[in-house]
Amino acid sequence: MTTIANAAPVPVSTASRPAGQPRMSPVRKIALVGGLMYILTFIASIPQLKLFSDIVGDPEGFIAGHGNTTPVLWGSWLEVITALSGIATAVALYPVTRRVSKSAAIGFIASRVTEAGMILVGVVSMLTVVTMRADVAGATGARADALGVTGHTLVELRQWTVLVGPGIMAGINGMFLAYVMYRSRLVPRLIPTVGLIGVPLILASSTGTLFGLWDQVSGPGFALGLPIAAWELSLGLWLTFKGFRASAVAAALDAAPGSKSLA
Repeated sequence: MTTIANAAPVPVSTASRPAGQPRMSPVRKIALVGGLMYILTFIASIPQLKLFSDIVGDPEGFIAGHGNTTPVLWGSWLEVITALSGIATAVALYPVTRRVSKSAAIGFIASRVTEAGMILVGVVSMLTVVTMRADVAGATGARADALGVTGHTLVELRQWTVLVGPGIMAGINGMFLAYVMYRSRLVPRLIPTVGLIGVPLILASSTGTLFGLWDQVSGPGFALGLPIAAWELSLGLWLTFKGFRASAVAAALDAAPGSKSLA
């Protein structure tokens, strides 16, 4: 990782505020926004397993007209929110992470964007199946069979995007950000330590799923994915309610001559 020691300062407003009104520092705002975006990814992603259960559990039945399309539409919308809030975490934290390691900060953004891209491909696949379901209702014979096979393929495509996106890429972006947080001590080291432990475990989980050793939604998949989930949730909560450690912020400023602010 390339460490940046002379990043250019970003001007901070010195406008006066009414007496007695507390002023949230730019660094605290960065931590708050980053933390809230992490929490939002959890809030948006948790219901999706239930919302997509009908279409994933029985693609042929869903395409044939069984079940309701409303949960799939809501699940797709929540996946869009998950993708965008994931990118937002990396963008919001970049003014801080780049002061510790610019290469890691850029890697974190790139991996988050890749993860979001995979999620959105899955969203388009699911919405396409919803549209095809209406077409299948009026189709017969070979055309109905072809639409059914195509719809099943799109559902399977979405499942692979979940493996590569929130599975593999979660390990990659966790590696970048946990390295930054561990090295800088911007948060208690226990939090990024959990992340660094979780990185190889989530990659092992995804590898096992890839080679058919277990399903992504299974006992081994859950156990191996738990540390990376704990890392992301604990980081989000800490940044939201505590922010960055003042001593680490001061150390980052000292490492960047001439800089007066991280924001």
